[in-house]
Amino acid sequence: MEKIAPHNLPPGLQLKKKLETDIGMVYFYNGIVIFEAKEGVILSYKTGFSILLKGLNYLGTKPWVYISNRVHSYSIKPMDYKYLNKVPTLRAVGVVNYNEVGHTNAELEAKFCKKPFQMFDNLLEAAIWGKGYL
Repeated sequence: MEKIAPHNLPPGLQLKKKLETDIGMVYFYNGIVIFEAKEGVILSYKTGFSILLKGLNYLGTKPWVYISNRVHSYSIKPMDYKYLNKVPTLRAVGVVNYNEVGHTNAELEAKFCKKPFQMFDNLLEAAIWGKGYL
């Protein structure tokens, strides 16, 4: 049975795995990991650690790019980027915002992230950018 991808991404990025969690959905596309948090959650090391472990277990030693597709409003603790900074296989972080407040928040987060960090207005641009780090 073919997996139907919920995102319109470039050829070569096929949905490999989908992980539904209590705080959001995680989509694994050939080294691109897209996370979509549920409305109103607080994303932190504490709430996201088990998802990170499951993802790292699935990805193994392969390089990957994390893209936060912010289709819903939620909170994030930017200080917790220190944990992502320590993941050697993580190559870059992209954030897709759909409003000005989200863009402003991502600018603050960028100050805490030591990996290449970029903001986007749409998921397609973010995925194309992310492929360049793989």
